[in-house]
Amino acid sequence: MAFEGSSTLTARAISSARLRQFVRFAGDADAEEVVLLVHGNITSGRCWEPLMRALAEDEPRRLLVAPDLRGYGASETAPVDATRGLRDFSDDLLELLETLGLTTRRLHAVGWSLGGNVVMRLLIERPTLWRSVTLVAPGSPFGFGGTRGVDGAPCNEDFAGSGAGVTNRAFVESLRRGDRSDTSPRAPRGAVRGLLFARSFQASQALEDALVDAMLETSLGDDNYPGDIAPSPNWPGFAPGARGVNNAMSAKYLDQTGIVAIEPKPPILWIHGLEDLIVSDDSLAEPGGQGARGIAAGWPGADVYPPQPMVTQLRGVLRRYEAAGGELREEAWARCGHSPHLERPREFLELLRGLWASAR
Repeated sequence: MAFEGSSTLTARAISSARLRQFVRFAGDADAEEVVLLVHGNITSGRCWEPLMRALAEDEPRRLLVAPDLRGYGASETAPVDATRGLRDFSDDLLELLETLGLTTRRLHAVGWSLGGNVVMRLLIERPTLWRSVTLVAPGSPFGFGGTRGVDGAPCNEDFAGSGAGVTNRAFVESLRRGDRSDTSPRAPRGAVRGLLFARSFQASQALEDALVDAMLETSLGDDNYPGDIAPSPNWPGFAPGARGVNNAMSAKYLDQTGIVAIEPKPPILWIHGLEDLIVSDDSLAEPGGQGARGIAAGWPGADVYPPQPMVTQLRGVLRRYEAAGGELREEAWARCGHSPHLERPREFLELLRGLWASAR
């Protein structure tokens, strides 16, 4: 399918055999190099707009492509089958690239948070497509919640403490109400201010508003965000259901260690902040981390349910990738939280440009 593109950011709906997706474009539509930008959970392609504008006039010319995933932004609200891990998302993106006729070009992938795990799935599914991969504060290859140790062993056989039950109910209700206020830490604006950035970072009003807008575009319910919840006899009392995005991020369904064995192995750049409150070895948003901080009732202790060492788990898998012949560069930034591309855009852009130049 042909489409128009220019150095000015444009957007339109693209219908593939799987899904109608809303897609942002910038740069040169005819460029040989294509960068696929994959957003995180409860956001959309809006999060990439500053980056896209900054890269649009670069030489060599590139085409920048930032779709909204299913159930996010202005894309179709199609259900997420959690039992497939993140394959619904990766399959959608592969079909989109085929529909746009981009799979024969020089492809680079960049994924933030959940999007980083989707990109890892893309790499496992189609390793020959990618010239480089950039993971921006991605989750653990063993998902979010319910596991322990570098190898991601479950704390309980039913993976209690992972899935949709991790999500704060008051936050979901604030999304449902369309709450744009700044009076509650459980509202979208409170989540942006309290979780996405390092304490030293002050987001502009325009950036904050854009992130809140993106959150409020998220499709809510058992089939999308956060998903359905199963009861558990194990602390903290819930286990992953079979539907929705947060269940797809449970280690019950997600294991991305397959990345170690892929061939060929494109270079991987991993960028994360040392003040990340969401993806860390003592996450503020994960039951074990909450228990260790004294903010989760009934925590059975670190012997039974320790904080999930998310960064250590990812580092372990990526170092195995490197030992198997892959190229890995880790950038761990002080005074940076969960959003390196927004908090330190100049350094971020410099790293991307260097990676893409070396991968040509």
